[in-house]
Amino acid sequence: MIFLQFFRQLDDLLYEVMSWGVFYPVTLGRVVRHPVRMMDYADSELSDAPERQYPDVLSPPLFLLLSVLLAHAIELAVFGSAPPIPADNGLSRLLQTDTNLVLFRLVCFAAFPLVTATALLVAKGTKINRSSLKMPFYAQCYAAAAFALLFSFSGTLIRLHWTAATVAGVVIVLIAIPAYLVVQTLWFRRHLESGLGKAFSVALVAYILSLGVLGLVTPLVA
Repeated sequence: MIFLQFFRQLDDLLYEVMSWGVFYPVTLGRVVRHPVRMMDYADSELSDAPERQYPDVLSPPLFLLLSVLLAHAIELAVFGSAPPIPADNGLSRLLQTDTNLVLFRLVCFAAFPLVTATALLVAKGTKINRSSLKMPFYAQCYAAAAFALLFSFSGTLIRLHWTAATVAGVVIVLIAIPAYLVVQTLWFRRHLESGLGKAFSVALVAYILSLGVLGLVTPLVA
């Protein structure tokens, strides 16, 4: 009986993992075409029962995780390894393994949804707790995933040290950052019910604070 139950669980796990190959590009396409709409969709799905949430796309945290994994896989395919981490300390040695490096990058990019979701609650004067933070965090994971994928891919291109690849990488960054801020501005405008000026100001502050969090972590490994 236990043996059969194990195989049923294995069947479910295999199906779930393999289905990512279908639902990841579907989710990515929708996020790229309609980012704010997908962020609103993330909010609405949290009100459903867990088994009924996100029936035709990936959940936002999973989408963020797979985007970081995809970016890392592209990096490995091109270079065969991640960029070396020069610092000689415990954390840098810990990040020499691919698994730990992916998890570290996931935490770094997840800082953007966390900081931005917190900024929304602060701007609205809403009490911050696990319940109130979850909805905007999930919504922000969609935006952060697309940003993480573009930003990481641009880094891979720049690391090639080819003139054309470097230019392409810089162009991608110059497009990704304004696009991310535009999406955040529209999202804040809707949720704060404010003008574009205030929404952009909050979005910009949240982005700078997110970069500040990364700035605190990066010196530990670089």
